[in-house]
Amino acid sequence: MPVLLNSTSLPSLTFFLTGVPGLESVHTWISIPFCCLYITALSGNGMILFVIITEPSLHEPMYYFLSMLSTTDLGLCMSTLVTMLRIFWFNAREISFNACLAQMFFIHLFTIMESSVLLAMAFDRFVAISNPLRYATILTNSRITQIGIAIVTVATVILIPLILLLRRLSFCHSHVLRHSYCFHPDVMKLSCSDTKINSAFGLTVTILIGGVDSTLILLSYILIIRLILNIASPEERKKAFSTCISHITAVSIFYIPLVSLSFVHRFGKQAPPYLPTLIANMSLLIPPVMNPIIYSVKTKEIRKALLKVLCPKAVRI
Repeated sequence: MPVLLNSTSLPSLTFFLTGVPGLESVHTWISIPFCCLYITALSGNGMILFVIITEPSLHEPMYYFLSMLSTTDLGLCMSTLVTMLRIFWFNAREISFNACLAQMFFIHLFTIMESSVLLAMAFDRFVAISNPLRYATILTNSRITQIGIAIVTVATVILIPLILLLRRLSFCHSHVLRHSYCFHPDVMKLSCSDTKINSAFGLTVTILIGGVDSTLILLSYILIIRLILNIASPEERKKAFSTCISHITAVSIFYIPLVSLSFVHRFGKQAPPYLPTLIANMSLLIPPVMNPIIYSVKTKEIRKALLKVLCPKAVRI
């Protein structure tokens, strides 16, 4: 007979996280590239935030949104860092129910926020190209602050019911999760209770956030491309399009790993067991690692500000 744990005993419930199935013997070696990725992500996003805060020339709407993106990337890294490295280094797989819920909340919070920030950045590019003379008056500091507050508020309001719905479930049989961190569908599948409401709410959140945000971003770029094609000067067209390249790349590296993961889970039944886990881990790490690199390489002002901090003598020369 399985032991049924109801909501009164949930605080004492323990889950077991999974490293990379089938590759447990080389977890220590796998941790090396992951450590490098975490260091790159934390230092890169920290540096982007530092130069935007300290460099007056970067106190513009575009860079304020970039600072929001770096903040969400830092949050996403910190949400998974501890549990992932504990598994790889010490094989410490246990996580309490409440700690699992907390980690899940922050992972999904920063993921939703990143999607919303990318949408806000698409709106920023549309305004910059369609109304360049009114750009600063439309996207004022107070309006950008309101957008930032709205992003955090909406993400929090959406996630609170998701967490509360999980707390009403009972868990029995296996307590082994399939990832190196707590993920809502993963935890929900271990329940012995009826999870129809949880599944319906989770699907609704996915459609509302991922579907609506990606559709609006696509619509923004359709309008942006139309505006760019109407610009008479080839030089001006090239300049206008170049301001969007960094953002288009950031959108791609955020959504493509998530879509790839959903395809692997749905159609990759014959795939090696470690493949979904590696893709799941990388889907949360690739955007924080790549975004600072993309904006450093593609954005001249960010590059100059970074050089000013890292190589002040070279900049003076």
